Amino acid sequence: MQNRIVIITGANSGIGKEASFKFAEAGYTVVMACRNLEKSKTVQEEIISSTKNDKVYLEELDMSSFSSIKKFSSLIKAHFPKIDILINNAAYFNHGENYRLTADNIEITFATNVAGPFLLTTLLIPCLQKSDDARVLNASSNIIKHFFSPNRKLIFNNLQGITDTNYKHSVYTSYCNSKMALLMLTFKMAELYRSDNIKFYSLQINGARMSDDTLKKFTPGWRFIARIQNLFFPPPEFMASNYFQICTGDEFKNSSGIHLNHKLQTMKAAPENPVLKHSFGTEFYPALANNMTAQEKISKICKSLAANYMSN
Repeated sequence: MQNRIVIITGANSGIGKEASFKFAEAGYTVVMACRNLEKSKTVQEEIISSTKNDKVYLEELDMSSFSSIKKFSSLIKAHFPKIDILINNAAYFNHGENYRLTADNIEITFATNVAGPFLLTTLLIPCLQKSDDARVLNASSNIIKHFFSPNRKLIFNNLQGITDTNYKHSVYTSYCNSKMALLMLTFKMAELYRSDNIKFYSLQINGARMSDDTLKKFTPGWRFIARIQNLFFPPPEFMASNYFQICTGDEFKNSSGIHLNHKLQTMKAAPENPVLKHSFGTEFYPALANNMTAQEKISKICKSLAANYMSN
């Protein structure tokens, strides 16, 4: 196998960690892009020792920080002019947290889950263009099922401070909005870079067993609920295998702008007025994701927020 390079954000725990193992075992050069270097160093050493692959690199990346993303992308372009796979796996979902702004004055869920992946992918396009089989995978969630409701709106009026007096912050709602926005960006960027032969995919994650470290971040009430959920969630290795198959499998080589379920089946947009059956199962995603006007709006929001960091 030719030397192929994969970047995985949030690679020190959960699905990201298991995906790093999977790619390292297959002989890929793996760049673990992580916020906590102290914790991640132990994971990096574990992967190298277990797989006997010494091409596993660890670099600092905070997906909620535009300056961190810019610094990381500059480092990647200096050391790896060509990259083959980018997996936007890192996400912010901290149950019970209050409204928070990042150093860039952006609500932290949107910054980490939407604007961050948008900026990172955009800055790394020149490296992806040099691959003969470039693939970008965005980690979605079945939480977007809430948008099957025709009354559910995608609203981002409070991204840079609470301006709506009726706004009541909910991490759950913010996460739901962010994952729908990320799916929209997947479709939008797939079209934008189709002529460059860069493929974009979204994987709908129905849940993965959370580590003790992740559970510790939750407030006590939400931690109890998460422990119950863990009894029913599959281990992170399951979705990590899906990451690997989507990013390497020949069956996806000629596809782009698709949303996949946990069975690696391409999902379809539900009708504009869905019936109850569309909300269950794994065959459909909410029609809102295909709204080109909404896709363009999300793209413009991200461009505006990250304008000072967009140049390569």
